[in-house]
Amino acid sequence: MIKIKNSLMKNYLSTLIILAIGIVMSVLSVSIGLETSTLYLLEKIIIAVILAVSLNLVVGFLGELSLGHAGFMCVGAYLGGKLASVIEPAVGNNPINLILSMLLGGVFAAVFGLIIGLPALRLKGDYLAIVTLGFGEIVKSIFQNTSNESFGGPLGLDTPRFDKNTLFIYAFIVLVLTLLVIINLMNSKHGRAITSIRDNEIAARATGINVTKYKLLTFVVSSFFAGVAGVLYSFSNYKVQSSKFGYNYSIEILVMVVLGGIGSINGSIIAATLITYINTKFATILTGNLAVLQNLLYAIILILIVIYGNSPALVGFKQKYNLKKLISKFQKSADPSIIKQDKANWDNIPTKIPMDEMLSVDFSGDNQQSVLGNKDNGGKE
Repeated sequence: MIKIKNSLMKNYLSTLIILAIGIVMSVLSVSIGLETSTLYLLEKIIIAVILAVSLNLVVGFLGELSLGHAGFMCVGAYLGGKLASVIEPAVGNNPINLILSMLLGGVFAAVFGLIIGLPALRLKGDYLAIVTLGFGEIVKSIFQNTSNESFGGPLGLDTPRFDKNTLFIYAFIVLVLTLLVIINLMNSKHGRAITSIRDNEIAARATGINVTKYKLLTFVVSSFFAGVAGVLYSFSNYKVQSSKFGYNYSIEILVMVVLGGIGSINGSIIAATLITYINTKFATILTGNLAVLQNLLYAIILILIVIYGNSPALVGFKQKYNLKKLISKFQKSADPSIIKQDKANWDNIPTKIPMDEMLSVDFSGDNQQSVLGNKDNGGKE
């Protein structure tokens, strides 16, 4: 039971922390109010975390390289945003509109993931990356060349902006649901089948695992949440433009996954939060002529993070100075001289001799001398 509890805490700790942060930020927003820039930053971070965690499902747990994640986000943003603008006069800009749009955008992105995954997942490595990259560029070009009446064309699609004081609350709920689905999936027998394909596809086939089925499942689930993130993006902005979902954005999502650690959900959450925060702050601070330094400084920070995480020369430094050692310094070590009380219920242990009688038996002085005499005489009287 202790191992099960520790495993549950380890798997769901990040979800509980995010839920706690969402509750605290919601209370602060309702009670004292938050700045518009803070609310917008929270929206961007949540969207980035959903994208990074969903892509980690394919890259980290399945072991396939996909460079078209922004394309699935683009499908969700345009189709979900279009539905939101169409039904807004009837239902209004409320949670019902948001939920319906997220479902439609996620389902359409999942359908595109299934269509692309059927032929693409027969490929491996660089070939799969090229196909998914091509899909993302094709989707971007299609929406860019639509008419103004359908999806806005080059100018983009006008979408209803959700209330900025409450959108991040719904986004937090979506993020928690996303984490629960992915964590439960990876802790199930299906998740073990997916990771076995990553470790050794030939061995997985030999044990009877339907490799094609699980590859498509992973690709579809990942695409669905990318589409949901795209709908949140459309509700977070007044306009959706296809230029946002280009090759560079797919690479940025992949960087979040790689920096956080391949196959690490907690790492993806931290890396997505850090990268989004850095980009947002650079865009705010570096304005005017200094704007050209934004990408340069961002690249330098990423290079330093990669060097710190992979350099053999820093292994000793990381072992000496890490978070666990810092926490252990503030924790009081247990005194080995203190014997903890045994909480076992000894009265319920079945024995032939009552436990109280057995523990109360004492030797008299004559018996002790007799026993000692036997030992001195080699056991002979």
